[in-house]
Amino acid sequence: MVTAVYPGSFDPLTNGHLDIITRACALFDKLIVGIYDKPDKQMLFSLEERVALAKEATTDFHNVHVKSYSGLTVDFIHKEGGRAMIRGLRMNSDFEAEFEIAAMNKKLAPDIELVCLMASSEYQCLSAKLIKEVASLGGCLTGLVPEHVAVALNNRLSKTQLEAPTQRA
Repeated sequence: MVTAVYPGSFDPLTNGHLDIITRACALFDKLIVGIYDKPDKQMLFSLEERVALAKEATTDFHNVHVKSYSGLTVDFIHKEGGRAMIRGLRMNSDFEAEFEIAAMNKKLAPDIELVCLMASSEYQCLSAKLIKEVASLGGCLTGLVPEHVAVALNNRLSKTQLEAPTQRA
């Protein structure tokens, strides 16, 4: 049985992520969606919320498991018995960033293979950062994220906007 791990922050999980998950779980016997606990960026959702959103989005996949992790991704992959790391590529800048990370990971764990899947054309423009911006400005999220993620985004952002101090001219 070949296990692959698709690591990321998934803040939030997008339909682009689900596209990669769908395609990767058709290639591997077991796919673990690894949600990194403390990425070096501003997070909208807590680790527990990101895990719950991902679990709900992947309930129909029999060979997908969602787990949180900390530390080095390659250590997590080893711990889970993984032989491959899955990454999605949208554009050239993704390739350049992934190439640099892959070179380091190959030094740290030469037994783990990197498998990059090109984003489907309808998801090449998606990024969690852009989706958060669209949501914060009241834009339509249909087709960008699963319905339950859209609800969570709108709830979180409306609460955040209510708590933000108002500025006076």
